[in-house]
Amino acid sequence: MGKVVVTEFITLDGVIEDPGGAEKTERGGWAFRFEGGPEVETFKFEELVQSDAQLLGRITYEGFAQAWPTMEGTGEFGEKMNGMPKFVVSSTLRDPAWNNTSVLTGHLAADVGALKERFDGDILVAGSAQLARALFAHDLVDELHLVVYPVILGAGKRLFADGAELPLKLLDARQTGAVALQVFGRSE
Repeated sequence: MGKVVVTEFITLDGVIEDPGGAEKTERGGWAFRFEGGPEVETFKFEELVQSDAQLLGRITYEGFAQAWPTMEGTGEFGEKMNGMPKFVVSSTLRDPAWNNTSVLTGHLAADVGALKERFDGDILVAGSAQLARALFAHDLVDELHLVVYPVILGAGKRLFADGAELPLKLLDARQTGAVALQVFGRSE
């Protein structure tokens, strides 16, 4: 049975998405302005290799679908991103262009339960703030991977709303050049 793994780049103040009007670089938003080092690249590659499918929200999907099929020089990582099954939770997306993509429009818990039965490896949820919150609300997340950047943005979309409670246990932590990789599982 597969596990749902939510993975996020996050600031010390809990921001996972750019505040409106944030400076963007050629590669993307705030996280790409900071050097994570080869350890982060290795971690993200290992995370992807352990995954059999991706589960994405529409906004993250559209960004990935625009970028990944056209990126050159991405090697095994890019081949895996482009080739693996992708599932988008959306009530508005009708005809996804990125290969191996299906749209989930039914009941989230039932759809994710079916994916967990279908795949043995991880089902990776990258970014997708609204979807991640819904998965946590339905108790569908098995692991949470946080790549913590030592920066405070002061504004932006946070992973958890004020007042949210979620008991977790630390499974692994690694320090890299500029960030810490933290892996949490459900607290039993």
